[in-house]
Amino acid sequence: QVHLVESGGGLVQAGGSLRLSCAASGGPFNTYNMAWFRQTPGEEREFVTAISSWASTYYADSIKDRFTISRDNTKNTVYLQMNSLKPEDTAVYYCAASTYYTGIMSTKYNDWGQGTQVTVSS
Repeated sequence: QVHLVESGGGLVQAGGSLRLSCAASGGPFNTYNMAWFRQTPGEEREFVTAISSWASTYYADSIKDRFTISRDNTKNTVYLQMNSLKPEDTAVYYCAASTYYTGIMSTKYNDWGQGTQVTVSS
């Protein structure tokens, strides 16, 4: 089991940028597949992007070409660079880890962070 802590959320104007970080501890980070999901009140958790242990990346169509996921195994951290932010990107963003799965299904991820709020004003 790995402990995940997100940071970097905040309030930004439309068109702006934010970089989220997810620091992992308690497990062999380089073997984990990592992902970002987001959730708004009353909605299901939505897949945003994922990166496998060997750094293959996957993106939701809604954020492709605006968001970039990356990982630094020396720092046990995964990042989400978010550019050209839109009000509809407003959500709580969660980091997730899986030892065997990289994809869009939230139920396949074993460990989750507490989330970080991203608010994009128009």
